[in-house]
Amino acid sequence: MKNSPRPRDAAALVLIDGKGKKARVLLGKRNPALKFIPGKYVFPGGRLERGDRAMTVAGPLDARDEARLMQVCGKKGEDFARALALAAIRECFEETGIALGVSDYGGPARPPACWRTYGAHGLLPDLGGLHFCARAVTPPMLPRRFDARFFVADAKGIAARVEGVCHSGAELTELVWAPLDRAESYDLPDITLMVLQEVRARFDGGLSRFSPVPHFHHSRGVWRRDLL
Repeated sequence: MKNSPRPRDAAALVLIDGKGKKARVLLGKRNPALKFIPGKYVFPGGRLERGDRAMTVAGPLDARDEARLMQVCGKKGEDFARALALAAIRECFEETGIALGVSDYGGPARPPACWRTYGAHGLLPDLGGLHFCARAVTPPMLPRRFDARFFVADAKGIAARVEGVCHSGAELTELVWAPLDRAESYDLPDITLMVLQEVRARFDGGLSRFSPVPHFHHSRGVWRRDLL
């Protein structure tokens, strides 16, 4: 039997616009031509890059979120949690053209290669506005696997938008701001659906940083939900 591929560290951003019943969440439709979850609606995200460890920030990650992110991380270094939060912002920008950040300090002097396009907008990412809300590992039966951490952010933090990033030949072909209370009606992968349900519950509770964070993973053919 072929061994299951090792999950790659990844991060995704759950952008929410508005409050209460008017709240909307950003979803992107994956290109139907892709081999991995084609045509599904997902949160923007992707794998961790080496440059995410070296990017300058305007504000640090919340200490409670950082501590949870560092649980069961092995010997990946003290900057691992920070790098995951940065990866979520970078991947969202690369896939959607939406950049979260602040312009108060200008852009980074020497951004890592994977951050140069973002840095050209004169922005620095502010990790203080991110809320770590879930961890999910892709099931072992799939050909591509990710150990993804999901972060919630307020759309008020959007500092720049690049048009034309989503098109028929891109990874995401379209973006939708779906009503948060009806987003489950979209064609979502299991992980996206579970995280969405978690986000709705946390959003209704005021996004408290004191609440435990779920860890979704497959065990003996079924999904398990542990807490960090």
